[in-house]
Amino acid sequence: MRRIGRGDIVAAILIALLTGAVATSPPLQTLQGLSLDILTALRGKLIGDHRDPATSPVVVVAIDGETYETPPFKGSPTQTWTREIGRVLGSITEGGAKVIGFDVIFKNSIEQSEIPFGDAPLGARMKGFDRDYLIALRQISDNGKLVLGEILSNDHPEPPYRAQQLAVRNNVRALNVYTDADDVIRRMPLTFSIDGKPVPAMAVELAARALGAKPEIAPSGATELSGYAIPSVVPNTLTLNFRGMGRDVPTFSFADLRACVEKGDRDFFRRAFDGKVVLLGTALNFEDRKLTSMRLSGGHDGTPAARCALPAPASIAQKTRSDVAGVFVHATAVRNLIERDAVTELGFPLRSILTIVFSAIIACAACVLAPGGALLAWFGLTAVYAAMAVGAFVHALALPLTEPALASLAALAMMIGYRFVLADRDERFLRKSFAFYLAPEVIDTMIASGKMPALGGEMRNVTMFFSDLGGFSSIAETMTPGELVTLMNEYLSAMTDIIESHGGYVDKYIGDSIVAMFGAPADDPTHACNAVRAALKCHEELAELNAGSAAFAGRGLSHRIGLNSGEAVVGNIGSRRRFNYTVMSDTVNVASRLEGANKYYGTAIMASETTMAQTGDAFAWRELDAIRVMGRGEAIKVFEPLAVKGAETAGQTKMAAAYASGLACWRAREFAKAADAFDDAADSDPASALFAERARRHASSPPPSEWTPVNTLEGK
Repeated sequence: MRRIGRGDIVAAILIALLTGAVATSPPLQTLQGLSLDILTALRGKLIGDHRDPATSPVVVVAIDGETYETPPFKGSPTQTWTREIGRVLGSITEGGAKVIGFDVIFKNSIEQSEIPFGDAPLGARMKGFDRDYLIALRQISDNGKLVLGEILSNDHPEPPYRAQQLAVRNNVRALNVYTDADDVIRRMPLTFSIDGKPVPAMAVELAARALGAKPEIAPSGATELSGYAIPSVVPNTLTLNFRGMGRDVPTFSFADLRACVEKGDRDFFRRAFDGKVVLLGTALNFEDRKLTSMRLSGGHDGTPAARCALPAPASIAQKTRSDVAGVFVHATAVRNLIERDAVTELGFPLRSILTIVFSAIIACAACVLAPGGALLAWFGLTAVYAAMAVGAFVHALALPLTEPALASLAALAMMIGYRFVLADRDERFLRKSFAFYLAPEVIDTMIASGKMPALGGEMRNVTMFFSDLGGFSSIAETMTPGELVTLMNEYLSAMTDIIESHGGYVDKYIGDSIVAMFGAPADDPTHACNAVRAALKCHEELAELNAGSAAFAGRGLSHRIGLNSGEAVVGNIGSRRRFNYTVMSDTVNVASRLEGANKYYGTAIMASETTMAQTGDAFAWRELDAIRVMGRGEAIKVFEPLAVKGAETAGQTKMAAAYASGLACWRAREFAKAADAFDDAADSDPASALFAERARRHASSPPPSEWTPVNTLEGK
């Protein structure tokens, strides 16, 4: 996981501000509407949110396809249906309907027809045809239970014909809807200005009459109806809440109701319409269809209500459609107002803040994670946020959905681009520079730690690792160049893999020698332990190569490893034109001398006291001697790691105990006892054999009194 720097935070904030501002800007306002559409679809699919149509305060009387195919309406112009409409409206009113609204407009009367009929126009022969209809309108209107609809327009207004307006005493309200820029209806107007005065829209008028209240303007500027402050993110509008996808509105066929009037079934009208708001409108496949927030999930033209007189048509099953009959848009608005269930949308400031915050979170994730991981994080967080938004939408609160999702995706792309072009240039340089020297996981650790190698050098506490093959020069003389290359490639590859897998850095190869360090360039607090583990593993691996590799067959190769820990200068060191990442200090020189000192003791691995001390109790050790290496006046104690603590064999434990006893006697100048102690392990341990011989010499010829138990090594 990548660390975030101050520059990354600034970049994330700026990117979040930019993408959030763009996503919520007016040119992309359609995203706000798309959020409503997606939320409506998700709520319908995931939760359902269905309601019993019987509880609906609104019902629809539909002039539908069945009506057009049923006598006496079949084949006759709609202007001739007014008498039957009047009779049905009378029965609905007697059934207890609270108010009836017209979503159909009769712009003219059959009495006004100029179509020739015999020796006179048809209208002249139909004089008085609408009398009973107009009387019915007057009676229902006088009871405050009827509102006719009209379309307001400067160019092509569509009012009902004049006789109807007079009959209802101008109880006419606008049916105009609020259409977004993408031609989708998501909101309904609340009022219209007519002659300088606000006049309620059809849906508001019907809801107000049903509630017995009048719409008022609250001090906050919101429109209130019976104490309900109608939420309006777009001024003077109501955001529609299509909970039941249209299926929660009972729908009666006008043809069946007309037949019910003929049947004289007053009880049916009482059961169907008592206490209801009734909307009369068309529900046809080709006329007055509207796209709404249900367009992605599909809406329904109501739910077929109970029948009274006519059998249900074979095609009564409702089909899901992207558009719905316009009358159901008004029915939804009326129900939202009565049930106080209109959608509450966030205003521009809150939408912008939420979008910017979400973009900032994704931008920060893109700072920390790799591109693939950041993309997965975007998917996950967007899914979680969408679930929260759907949960809020169940309670009629619409959180922005598309704006945060798209803005954060743009922020993700921009942040990845920023990292590629600017922030990760150093990381790519380091990966490229160290790709052939360090294991990928070590490079990852180095970059994640934030401690990059300092150009020009820096002091680090490291453990140096020196190894060399014993007697290799004489062996190489007996090999062909091809055999030598094969052998060295296999040996160096095996050793290098072990060193890198333990966090080490191979500084250089010098013939058959390997120079490596632990603790740089990747910071490693346990570099001493990792170096010892690598040395033990290299020793085991060489034994396996000798036993199983064809290139090593019969060679019996052995190697010596020297380990020393301490401060060293590491960094890019060299000439102005060519340099190398390497290490320099006395720590390095001592490790090199310890590698060579193995020859005197017959050991494979030798470590300094500082390395041993830094490993704690992780390994089983034996102290070999106190030595003074070439080029260094101060004596140092040297140790041999036997195995990981607890993994040593019984033979190793016995040998180490005998050696420690002999070394104690040696340092106490009890040379005869020392020789006896060392002899106990001399057969299997070259170091014990060496000390036994030295002890016997001193026993026969004691050293001077100023003698100190320090072995001064003359060579490398």
